[in-house]
Amino acid sequence: MNVTLIIPLMKQDQIWKDQTRFEDVFDVDLFINYLKDDVRIVKEIPSWFTEKAELYTSIRRTVKNIPKYASAQFYLDNVLPRIKEKRIMALKPFVDRLGYDNVPPEINMLRCKVNYHALKFLPEVEEMADVLIARMRNRTSILHPYMALHLRFEKGMVGLSFCDFVGNRHEKAMMAAYRQKEWPRRYKNGSHLWQQALRKRKEGRCPLEPGEVAVVLMAMGYPKETQIYVASGQVYGGDRRMAPLRNMFPNLVTKEGLTTKEELAPFRKHVTSLAALDFLVCLKSDVFVMTHGGNFAKLIIGARRYMGHRQKSIKPNKGLMAKYLGDPILGWPAFVEDVIITHEGRSGLPEPTFPTYDIYENPLSHCMCRT
Repeated sequence: MNVTLIIPLMKQDQIWKDQTRFEDVFDVDLFINYLKDDVRIVKEIPSWFTEKAELYTSIRRTVKNIPKYASAQFYLDNVLPRIKEKRIMALKPFVDRLGYDNVPPEINMLRCKVNYHALKFLPEVEEMADVLIARMRNRTSILHPYMALHLRFEKGMVGLSFCDFVGNRHEKAMMAAYRQKEWPRRYKNGSHLWQQALRKRKEGRCPLEPGEVAVVLMAMGYPKETQIYVASGQVYGGDRRMAPLRNMFPNLVTKEGLTTKEELAPFRKHVTSLAALDFLVCLKSDVFVMTHGGNFAKLIIGARRYMGHRQKSIKPNKGLMAKYLGDPILGWPAFVEDVIITHEGRSGLPEPTFPTYDIYENPLSHCMCRT
């Protein structure tokens, strides 16, 4: 569109309630300078614009009708005229609002340039992450590899999933009340949720519980001594829910276990800064394991692919895992064989893309192929 970009305003997360600004996490100067030949970027709204309070709130100043995976032509036909008319417009929301297969190749290449080169965390975040990685590798007397586990089993994620998990009556009642409060339209009267939860589990749309993760990792052949960095918020159910995973893999550690309170204090101002530390430790791990979808895991897997597919990134087939873990007849040897066969092609190796395939999870054809 040949327009100027104002540094993005980051949306407040519904679950984390974090109000981080772009400049609180990312190196703004690097971002602007790296892309100076591609896009003109400014840090602030121009002084001549006097309606700043309306920019992200007023319908007169916001483009809200952008469909998901819109084409480049859509922006030229529908968005650019409004920007020319008003001079400044906000695009909101802007998640998955540009397609992958219906835009010029150079646009997808620019996406990769932004994602893997221009977007860097603040130096202090990068430095603290390097400290965590060094400590993770030196937890014993010799250098050793480590696994990073992105465990998505916080209360907010469990609630939002609308899946059913093991628990007593009190826990289930508390979760039902939480869902009714946070997502009243989806909850309704709750009578339909059991069938919905069962269907979602069969379809592989439920987060893996810590105990399920442990069984899958053991079936894959990872030994009890494996050093595992856990990237997660407060796990729903606390120590009791984590017990099966910790019993099978006792060498679990978090960023809090690798640092002092004083070292982490500067990063506690923003939840996103803590997530950035987890992101970098996961990114540079020898093995990365995700337990549920989301941008965090998607971006890590894509970046590890972009770095040359040298590191294993495991994406469990949750649908088949639900089937296997729920089979009372299936013995351990058969379960191990099924897990290994199921995940042969789910370890971050090159794989073909298809229309609407997320470029940030698999940048192969758009960013890494010359022909």
